[in-house]
Amino acid sequence: MDYLEFKIKCKEEFREILIAELAEIGFDSFLETEEGIDAYAQEADFDREEFQRVIEGYQEAAEISLTEGKMPKVNWNQEWEKNYDPISVDDLVYVRASFHESKPGFRHEIVINPKMSFGTGHHATTFQMLKHQGRLDHAGKRVLDVGSGTGILAIMAHLLGASAVEAFDIDDWCVENGNENFDLNGLSTRMGLGTIRDVNPQGPFDIVLANINKNVLLDEMQIYAELLEPQGYLLLSGFYSEDIQDLLEVAKPLGLELLESSTKDNWAALILQKK
Repeated sequence: MDYLEFKIKCKEEFREILIAELAEIGFDSFLETEEGIDAYAQEADFDREEFQRVIEGYQEAAEISLTEGKMPKVNWNQEWEKNYDPISVDDLVYVRASFHESKPGFRHEIVINPKMSFGTGHHATTFQMLKHQGRLDHAGKRVLDVGSGTGILAIMAHLLGASAVEAFDIDDWCVENGNENFDLNGLSTRMGLGTIRDVNPQGPFDIVLANINKNVLLDEMQIYAELLEPQGYLLLSGFYSEDIQDLLEVAKPLGLELLESSTKDNWAALILQKK
């Protein structure tokens, strides 16, 4: 199946936002460039009206210009080898692909062979979730990773000493890629397929991780709360800093108290505790 390719020139501070917005409307692969991003969508699934809505919404502020083309299906792993650099989260963890060398000086190392940009640690939401995980004691804990993507947060939980890690995603591609990454990092668990209601994980859990998007988080917040042990932790990201209050208004009546928040590139992340 052919892909549509959009070479998007934009201000640097809008790259992450545009990737997130385009991923929401069906784009499945991205490459960051010196001038902006290259975005790819399967031609059969492309919604031009939604694409125009996103572009027009940021056109002026991000100074967007773009060119459109068509290309055969791409080996994204080969493309990532050309464009994907390792990242580090303080001295907590070094995230690399299998074609990168290890690097000393970090408490942990994660190997991720991604097929799109989310879940590599490059995105501000994933970076903040990893950082927040490093603040919590995972030793001997049961951890649930909701919308696991490449599996990076589940892998981090495993490295931090969790006794049991469960993960799932609604995308069968993510499940396949996540299980590949689990194998690379020594996890025996297998990723489930479906929404949290489909998978119906059996609590209680000590830590629930959910890096998705605002609407899904609001819809599923009560489920997260019910799955948590008293004093358990809920880590959230996938929304903008201006959305924090909306999340807290839903969380507070469920007994979830804000312990810490952070922002990076206008993306927010929260640590909540069930009281």
